[in-house]
Amino acid sequence: MKNPLDPLLDRLSRPMDLTGRVLLGLYFVVPGLMKVTGFAGTLAYMELHRVPLALPLLLLTIPLQVGGGLALMANWNTRTAAFLLAGMTLLINVFMHDFWNDYPGGDPQHEMQNFIKNLGIFAGLLLLAARRPGRQP
Repeated sequence: MKNPLDPLLDRLSRPMDLTGRVLLGLYFVVPGLMKVTGFAGTLAYMELHRVPLALPLLLLTIPLQVGGGLALMANWNTRTAAFLLAGMTLLINVFMHDFWNDYPGGDPQHEMQNFIKNLGIFAGLLLLAARRPGRQP
C-alpha cells in the first residue's frame, strides 16, 4: 500500500533537507561562538564537571562546533561533519550533562532534559552520517 503523503514528501524533500541541515548546523555554530566570548566561564564549567583535559578539549570543541556546523549548513562533507559532531555530542552528554552527579548550584532535572535532548541531536547526526552520497534529496 502506497503512502498517500509520499508525493508531498517527495516535493518537500529538498527544502526539508536544507532546513534541517541549517537548523542543525546553527545548533552547533552559535554555542561554538559563545564559547569564544565566554571562554573562561566555559572552561570553569568544564572543570566543575571534572572533564579531563578541559583546556585542550575546549580548544578542540570550538572549531569542531563552528566548522562542523558550517559544514552541515553548506552541505560540505556532511557525513564526516555529522559523524564528528555526533561523537562530540555524545562526549558532551556524558561529561557535561551528567545528571547522576551532584554539583553546587546544579539542577539534575535540567541536566537530564539536556541529556535526553542531546540524544535526539545525536540520533539526527547519525542519520545524516549514514546517508549515502547521491541518495540525498
